[in-house]
Amino acid sequence: MHLYKTLKGNILEAGGKSYLIDEEWDILINRKHLYEHLFSFEKELNALAHHERENYLKDTLPPIGKQEVWAAGVTYLRSRDARMEESRNAGGGDFYQKVYEAERPELFFKALPHRVVGHGQQVNIRRDSIWNVPEPELTLFINSHGEIQAYTVGNDMSSRSIEGENPLYLPQAKTYEKSAALGPCLFVPEAGKISKETSIHLLIKRGNQDVFSNSIRITRMKREFNELAAFLYRECDFPCGTFLMTGTGIVPPDHFTLQAGDEVLITIDGIGTLSNKVGFKQK
Repeated sequence: MHLYKTLKGNILEAGGKSYLIDEEWDILINRKHLYEHLFSFEKELNALAHHERENYLKDTLPPIGKQEVWAAGVTYLRSRDARMEESRNAGGGDFYQKVYEAERPELFFKALPHRVVGHGQQVNIRRDSIWNVPEPELTLFINSHGEIQAYTVGNDMSSRSIEGENPLYLPQAKTYEKSAALGPCLFVPEAGKISKETSIHLLIKRGNQDVFSNSIRITRMKREFNELAAFLYRECDFPCGTFLMTGTGIVPPDHFTLQAGDEVLITIDGIGTLSNKVGFKQK
């Protein structure tokens, strides 16, 4: 099932049909057995006509309410290598090797809801950074009980030049206006788990040119989803649940940096495509 948050209401897509669910977003998604709850709606509601569905989905919002967004780092070997290289001159390269091998994962706060954008909206790069990249990530929705209930596409925008200066600059490299994107929907699988054969695809377009593309399967991830969720919930409570980006295994080459006007398209099998134009924070 796919659940969309729009300006006009919540849309459930299941079995090739679309349904309008009139329930407050945070109450709707933050529950045990989310799939079963949505399945009960499907049986009770009338399907929307095609033109009604299109009218709702043209105003899609990021699938977030009051939730925070957190992120995991160095969960793929490619990410470890990239972060070791960018911080080598600052003397921080060994930290990432140690994190990759450690029992405790790297978890960091990414964004409050008002800094998160959705499909079709603009993500930002920092003016004080000369090296900026998107990070395509499978993102978990975890309910207030610490249970993974759904998945979405995430873009963890990152300023590699700032983080490379010193690992302690990570919050500035990761957290700023429109530094996170989620969408286009929540994917709620019947079995509760997403296939390990799922692939993440990244395409960056500049004008009419494809300037970078790559893909990776989540089988390449070193950490387990339940492991990451358990560490996050050890000493934190999330009354409305939370979103957790699970790290990236796709990193553009060191000579590449995003430019204003670029388009970032992230596709995850079974979920959909999150597309965002790149720009700067308005002064």
